[in-house]
Amino acid sequence: MSNKHLSSGFEADLHLLSTRLLEMGGLVELQVARGMEALTTFDLASVEQVIDGEHRLNAMEIEIDEEVSNIIVRRQPAARDLRLLMATSRCVANLERAGDEARKIAKRMRRIAENSAARSVNTTEIKVSGEMAADILRRALDAFARMDVAAAAQIVQDDKAIDSEFRAFVRKLMTYMMQDPGTISVGLDYLSVAKAIERIGDHATNIAECVVYAVDGIDIRHAARKQLARDALSS
Repeated sequence: MSNKHLSSGFEADLHLLSTRLLEMGGLVELQVARGMEALTTFDLASVEQVIDGEHRLNAMEIEIDEEVSNIIVRRQPAARDLRLLMATSRCVANLERAGDEARKIAKRMRRIAENSAARSVNTTEIKVSGEMAADILRRALDAFARMDVAAAAQIVQDDKAIDSEFRAFVRKLMTYMMQDPGTISVGLDYLSVAKAIERIGDHATNIAECVVYAVDGIDIRHAARKQLARDALSS
């Protein structure tokens, strides 16, 4: 087989892998959206859809990882091609974990919906952070699809806003629980929801970091955020 045929076959493999990854990403986005809908409407149907969808995400993670391994064995890629495959595997792992966090939100919302004190808690910060997390996840998947390092660097910066909303909600929640001990149980459930949203933002940020690794070969998981932004925007 000629090098041209080998190259075209490898490109086809990568295209199929990218399609599967984005399909999985779309399902995670849907899971997060359903979890946030349950937070607003207390709709138990949305909750059950999230919980049921987790099985599909787990299966997709295994399927995509197996395909990554098969491509490495068949094609024996090197340099950037190998980094892309490794980054894809990392991305899939983070998508699965983001799906886990959406499931945690759903399970907590099932408990919250049964608590009469639930509607007395102001959840503005949770909803705002949930919208931010969903937006960052969407943008991270788009950056991965386009291998856009500048967009990835911006996502890493923007994750700080989710952390800020989380801290603001924790402060407010502590005040609620001190003023009214009857809100402690539901307050702890809401705290778990807020933490899960923060973690979804973290996983989206990890996906953005995978873009930098795939394109530039630099592992910036523990790099300073300001330096990352400067480096990416100057490249």
